[in-house]
Amino acid sequence: MEYAVSVTNLHKSFKSRKSGSALHVLKGVNFNIPKGSIFALLGSNGAGKTTAVRILSTLSRPDKGNAVICGYDVVQQADDARTCISLTGQYAAVDEALTGRENLQIIGELKRIPNIKNKTSEWLNHFDLTDAADRPVSTYSGGMHRRLDIAMSLMGNPQVVFLDEPTTGLDPQNRIAMWDMVKGLAKGGTTVFLTTQYLEEAEYLAEHIAILHDGVIIAEGTLDELRKLFPATKKEYVEVQPTLEEIFLKIIGEKKEDKSHE
Repeated sequence: MEYAVSVTNLHKSFKSRKSGSALHVLKGVNFNIPKGSIFALLGSNGAGKTTAVRILSTLSRPDKGNAVICGYDVVQQADDARTCISLTGQYAAVDEALTGRENLQIIGELKRIPNIKNKTSEWLNHFDLTDAADRPVSTYSGGMHRRLDIAMSLMGNPQVVFLDEPTTGLDPQNRIAMWDMVKGLAKGGTTVFLTTQYLEEAEYLAEHIAILHDGVIIAEGTLDELRKLFPATKKEYVEVQPTLEEIFLKIIGEKKEDKSHE
């Protein structure tokens, strides 16, 4: 199997501002993501999800271990790795003083994309922003902000897209529209790395799920594989399968109990 992302023994620490001691955020993280798939990294606040994304997107360097994106080491070949990735953070990174069209055109010029005007019109249409294309972004709704942000990230057709909590703050209708867009990216061959606090989002989208807790991956697999961590389902009139949320909370709870007994 060919992997778009390979992570081996990743470690990262930060110096605590209060105590001055080292705060170990990642303690040996390992996972592989097949090309053209949707991968979800789940974890409680402070588990290290965003730190992992920052390392993989070349914004931060690991203390130990290595990560490879599209065949490029993110430390030794950072410039090459950046050519095949895109990152959309938790908050829309758009210039509200400009129009939607102008935001896209600037990104196209920075990436030296040919036929920028035509490509900009295509993306505006694809993300249902044509009618608002020439309005200042300050007049956009939250969902429109998010769609424009992702459209900007996708200019140049990156092979790997990092979506760090992409639907935070969106209403249910816009969230579902975003889900459909993410599914469409994967169908088109793009590899999607997703972090989210909405477990139903990962349940709906992800082909492979990893749970990050206390700096390490404590469980990973498909949703069906994670369900097997639960006792056999009780059969009455229907078979009741645990949701991803139940699986996540059970795993995290067990780990917390283990630590309290140490």
